[in-house]
Amino acid sequence: MDNPTKRILIVDDEAGFTRLLKLTLEGTKRYTVREENDGSQALYTARQFRPDLVLLDIMMPKMDGGDVARQISNDPILREVKIIFLTAIVSKQEIGSVGMGGYPFMAKPVSLAALTEMIEETLGVQ
Repeated sequence: MDNPTKRILIVDDEAGFTRLLKLTLEGTKRYTVREENDGSQALYTARQFRPDLVLLDIMMPKMDGGDVARQISNDPILREVKIIFLTAIVSKQEIGSVGMGGYPFMAKPVSLAALTEMIEETLGVQ
């Protein structure tokens, strides 16, 4: 394969959302996706999976997305991993804005077309 699939980790406490998003993204045949529904386990899962990108919810029990993003960016193995926040606490007008830690964010619910565009832009995929 000329273009290997990109690895995406979805971290969100809503299992139904992560499952649907995983199936949708994998359906494009461009991504290999893993889900993590416990923010406190996100760093461990990311170390095991070695994603190119993390789609990260902000509001989660145990550990919020800002803390997860800090852990990832401070980890010597993962510090180059790209992050996009997916959250219900921003408005559609704020989509793509730079949020916490300088990472872009998108409002949930998100369309596949808009999300794919943001993923490819963030990963520098042509």
